[in-house]
Amino acid sequence: MKGDPTNLGFSTRAIHAGQPPDPTTGSVTVPIYATSTYVQEAVGRHKGFEYARIQNPTRSALETNVAALEGGRSGHAFASGMAAIHTLMSLLRSGDHIVASDTVYAGTFRLLTQVLDRYELHSSWVDSSDLQQVEDAVIERTRMVYVETPTNPMMGITDLAAAAEIAHRHDAILAVDNTFASPYFQRPLEHGADIVVHSATKFLNGHSDSLGGVMVARHEEHEEWFAFMQKSAGAVLGPFDAFLTLRGIKTLGVRMDKHEESGRAVAAHLEEHPKVERVFYPGLADHPGRQIHEKQASGYGALIAFDLGSEAAARRVLDRVRVLSLAESLGGVETLISHPATMTHASIPPEERARVGLTDGIVRVSVGLEDLEDLLADLDQALTAV
Repeated sequence: MKGDPTNLGFSTRAIHAGQPPDPTTGSVTVPIYATSTYVQEAVGRHKGFEYARIQNPTRSALETNVAALEGGRSGHAFASGMAAIHTLMSLLRSGDHIVASDTVYAGTFRLLTQVLDRYELHSSWVDSSDLQQVEDAVIERTRMVYVETPTNPMMGITDLAAAAEIAHRHDAILAVDNTFASPYFQRPLEHGADIVVHSATKFLNGHSDSLGGVMVARHEEHEEWFAFMQKSAGAVLGPFDAFLTLRGIKTLGVRMDKHEESGRAVAAHLEEHPKVERVFYPGLADHPGRQIHEKQASGYGALIAFDLGSEAAARRVLDRVRVLSLAESLGGVETLISHPATMTHASIPPEERARVGLTDGIVRVSVGLEDLEDLLADLDQALTAV
């Protein structure tokens, strides 16, 4: 592809950005550069690559591609989503303070409360959909506001532009985990965020066959620091995983359309089911924050949580599903169902889960690409056990 990819449509960029034909063979697919080092032409003169921890052409292609999709200055790929988030937090110093969404991925909660807190990096947990809570939690040492929107798994919605205004007014940065929405539906940098982070394992890859994380920076100082941390700490994405993620991104647009189409249908079906007490999905008419979500995102996504009233009821459903797969993770072509309280969010203390409304009866579904009729039939037969 020739020319400036930023002027092209989303799926065109997903297929082509950062991926010119291979100059040696004309291959339309970026090769897997399985090398640890690169021969230099002379001392101090090389072709832009020195050592694989610092640069790898396959990884560089992915980083350029995701930055183009998010509309950012630079992309940085890591060995996992948590490696990316850990690197994000390295922007801060001992004594700094973070205001964070109180329903986030449990790995993020664990990192902040059990690891970084040991180094005097402190966090306040708020319902970030309530902007007054965000404002009230900011103190003199606050250097970052960190949000997920929609949150995991309660689907809470944060007004990104308003959160950015609060953060910037207090000389803090806004970092957004955009894993659930993907850049196809939501681009936080367009609404004032400074940094976007993804678990590339999820929708970006989309096929449940690789692990990775990506950050996209808006500002030069963050670009330089993240590149420095890749070099210094070394938690970089390997070339094969970068290749698989690039492969997945090529179909991100068509996949997300199908994910959401079925997600809306599953959510509506569950909302009408007599065994289901409550459904959490941004596309439902009465979902808190729906109008804000529609202002900053172009779709509702494929993640649904629903409450069956008790852990016993949830377990009965999870034991009976046949088409849906009982597993952690999300964003793959297969529909995954999980029990957050004992699986993805088990490391969050029970009292904290109770405070934010994450009950033991809540089940989370990541709607995949199977035939909708099969998914609904499987849910119905499983719900007969409740």
